[in-house]
Amino acid sequence: MFILVFIKTLYNITGKLKTAFKRLILFLGLILFIIISLSLTDIPFWMYYNLGVPEYKLKTDPEYIIVMSGSGIPSESGLMRTYRTAEMCKQFPNAKIIVTMPGISSDTTSASFLMKKEIVIRGIDPTRISFENKGTNTRSQALEIKKIIKDNPTILVISSPEHVYRSVASFHKAGLTNSVGEPAFSQSTSVSFAFKDKDLGGNTFIPNIGDNTHLRYQFWSNLKFQVIVYREYTAITFYRIKGWI
Repeated sequence: MFILVFIKTLYNITGKLKTAFKRLILFLGLILFIIISLSLTDIPFWMYYNLGVPEYKLKTDPEYIIVMSGSGIPSESGLMRTYRTAEMCKQFPNAKIIVTMPGISSDTTSASFLMKKEIVIRGIDPTRISFENKGTNTRSQALEIKKIIKDNPTILVISSPEHVYRSVASFHKAGLTNSVGEPAFSQSTSVSFAFKDKDLGGNTFIPNIGDNTHLRYQFWSNLKFQVIVYREYTAITFYRIKGWI
């Protein structure tokens, strides 16, 4: 009797697991369908772009330019942020610069030192640059900057486009309410990458895609934009729940 009850219970549990698994597969399939469908449009780019549009505008020249730490250096985020920082430093020559990157700034192999070096090699006076090397996330970096600056000057915060909104919101929450953002957008090329398949030879059974730059490039870029945007939406939600923004 015990064995029959056990088998029946196991059968019921297995049936429920199968139903739950089917529902999970259907849900994941729906998510995949939405992601692929969006990648065929320009919506992912605008989702990404809108995160980088500064909510606040400069009313006076910034007293400080803050470059947020990226994924180390050299890296796409680190190089783009330091490049944009150098450009803004030339535009505002009286602004002081603070590099936010954990590490020993005197160590010539550390990311913080190398970020400073990237700014200096683009023509910026190294005496303008100081460090905030204690903060390990956006919230803690904003709090550490507040300790360094103490008052509430005009601050230009430079970061990757998707990170601008959360950075500025974190600075405002820390009491630096005169902070505005500056996204480190990359500059896209204006040259057409279309080509004629017949001119390049190769197997002719492959459909002609030389003129379809959306399929060759933009579709994959849109997939990447979605990963970036959804990750940042999750971070923003977490920051809101924590009361950090």
